[in-house]
Amino acid sequence: MTAPVLLLLTHDATGAVVSVDQVDPAKPHVSVADLSATRGDGIFESVGIVGGRAQALEPHLERFARSARMLDLPAPDLDVWRSAILRAADLADEPETELLAKVIFTRGVEGTGVPTGWVHVFASPSYRAAREGGIRVVTLDRGYRSDVADTSPWLLQGAKTLSYAINMAALREAARRGADDVVFVSTDGIVLEGPNSNVIALIDGVYVTTPVELGVLKGTTQGAFFADVEARGAKVEYRSMTLAELQGASAVWLSSSGRQIAAVTELDGVPMAQDPAITPVELAALLAR
Repeated sequence: MTAPVLLLLTHDATGAVVSVDQVDPAKPHVSVADLSATRGDGIFESVGIVGGRAQALEPHLERFARSARMLDLPAPDLDVWRSAILRAADLADEPETELLAKVIFTRGVEGTGVPTGWVHVFASPSYRAAREGGIRVVTLDRGYRSDVADTSPWLLQGAKTLSYAINMAALREAARRGADDVVFVSTDGIVLEGPNSNVIALIDGVYVTTPVELGVLKGTTQGAFFADVEARGAKVEYRSMTLAELQGASAVWLSSSGRQIAAVTELDGVPMAQDPAITPVELAALLAR
């Protein structure tokens, strides 16, 4: 089994990285006063590493920088973070094992103004069952209108923050309902995203996903999915879609960096239409990136 790798990125008061050091992942390194622990005040990315390759690294870094801007964090030096991710992946040195790199950037210890950062690479959980057998999904009301990103930007919709209590609560609710995952729906009936995934639906022959303007995360795996199907002549569209459209879609998938894609086999207890030909083809394409 792959031994985890942990790199600490030490910053100064300006937010600049002054060193990148490999440390023992089994020992404590983050202060209990760090705002990531006390307030969830920070951002992260999860980068899949398959065959020794960091997947969609540039889109991940772009989203990382966007999240930092939204939280008024110092601008991360993407060259340094890129180098740290690639170094950690090389140190893991398990090309036959799927890995995940957790990339964390926080506001640091309260009152110091000095950020905290690290890259943690470890063996990915097995997603074989979801990839091959699909997932059961429930829809949950997110409690916001679909225009909340414009009307209330301080709610940080569309930023990938460490404040994940609501997302974890939603997944526990899904489990209570006998499902595997969640699709959030706005109070005005628009399909948004999952707690850690984007929604892709095949509607009238077009692959559709919710646009970032509605406060969802810009999907790195979803973007790769769209690029691949477009290259093979399919049509894609970023637009709002209603729950009724999702329920009537020819097929639906959830996409994420670890699981890649998983077909939705059941939505709110109702069996969903499937496209058994496309899922294995796209999964193979995504894993080969």
